Amino acid sequence: MKIIFLVAGKTRDAYLLEGIRLFEEKIHRYISYEYVCLPELKGSLSPEQQIAAEEKQILSKVDSDWHLWLLDEKGKTFTSEEFAGFLQASMNQSIKTVCFVCGGPYGFSNQLRNKSKGSISLSKMTFTHQMVRLFFVEQLYRAFTILNGSKYHH
Repeated sequence: MKIIFLVAGKTRDAYLLEGIRLFEEKIHRYISYEYVCLPELKGSLSPEQQIAAEEKQILSKVDSDWHLWLLDEKGKTFTSEEFAGFLQASMNQSIKTVCFVCGGPYGFSNQLRNKSKGSISLSKMTFTHQMVRLFFVEQLYRAFTILNGSKYHH
């Protein structure tokens, strides 16, 4: 299985980039992984225009056979162990590609929600979309350490 993490716009803060890179290096030990950063949207857009523009960008990168999951505050919550189990179940089903999407600040369109398998929330708390990237790659790494019996999770 391959995991693709698709994000809308660049990560701006150096400390977040450093953390993301650290965990990505570790994730590669366990699974095929790719981080795809969509270009920043130019101009002043209304929230509706930004959602539509991001949808177009996202769909241009996603293959129809990918299992698409949206990172969204209203999504399903997992413990770290449950998320590891979710990833294991995906691998057991011989899913070739799972794509997790971190959109922009206004969320996702209904069309994109309908094309996805569902949405996942990292917390009931609200985080910046920049921070979610670091938190998500850390949880990916943690999930694979759980599945492989590493001491990292303890």
